Amino acid sequence: MPRSVNSVASRARRKKLMKQAKGFFGRRKNVWTVAKNAVHKAMEYAYRGRKEKKRNFRSLWIMRINAGAREYGMSYSQFMGALKKSNIELNRKVLADLAMNHPEAFKAIVDQVK
Repeated sequence: MPRSVNSVASRARRKKLMKQAKGFFGRRKNVWTVAKNAVHKAMEYAYRGRKEKKRNFRSLWIMRINAGAREYGMSYSQFMGALKKSNIELNRKVLADLAMNHPEAFKAIVDQVK
């Protein structure tokens, strides 16, 4: 009895991966062995990038809060410490948004903390 290899599934698997490699440069988009490695590496970068994005946004929020707090004579660490002492539970994302887009609301928080 001849060996069964299920070429339908194999073809579908290759086709799926080649579709993911669409838009890559050179042989990375159309040569199976090169595309396979390129897609695998791209997936690793994407996974790592999703973690990095969270770090980048947190640091952006910290910079914005620091800039907003310094307008009223406080550093970021002083502001955050005072915020914790006065039991105001606003996260950095909200505080950064207030500092950027609603300076009067941010000033009210700084006045309440001082």
